[in-house]
Amino acid sequence: MILGRIMRRLNRDVPPRETYRQIVMQARRPQFYASLGVPDTVNGRFDMITLHAFLLFERLRGEKDEKTAEFAQEVFDEMFTDMDHNLREMGVSDVAVGKRVRKMAEVFYGRLAAYRQCLDANDEACLKDAFRRNIFEGKVADEALEALYAYCMKSRQLLADISSSDLRKGRLAFPPPPEIEEGS
Repeated sequence: MILGRIMRRLNRDVPPRETYRQIVMQARRPQFYASLGVPDTVNGRFDMITLHAFLLFERLRGEKDEKTAEFAQEVFDEMFTDMDHNLREMGVSDVAVGKRVRKMAEVFYGRLAAYRQCLDANDEACLKDAFRRNIFEGKVADEALEALYAYCMKSRQLLADISSSDLRKGRLAFPPPPEIEEGS
């Protein structure tokens, strides 16, 4: 069973890895931290990766074909393989890595459920409140919250305009991160 997983991972196509890389690159854009005030911490960066992964997974959720479901799972696997690797790079012991990754997965699924519930209800205030609690740890200017919400809606539209076939090939697009001028 473990050998099978390793072989599947070695034979995996590049698109899931490239897609996850694009999510990380977008989530690391400095505007989110410098302009919007997302905490530039391990948790803040994890939350931005989670938000961008959520946007992709929401887009893929509507597709009913097996290839898209498999692709979404492969992107998810890339994400948590990377989390495992990063924890090890940060010096977390082998014994603790599993527990930390499990906790991160719980947080990830909690965020996805909260964001999905708000979007399914078409409740802007709900989503902004979820961002306030989760991404900004309760401390955010209204302008920044509004900018992140607008960014999220633009991202959804951009992703909706990309065919599932193109998404499976690693062709992902996000809008530029929002910037708020000081004193706004």
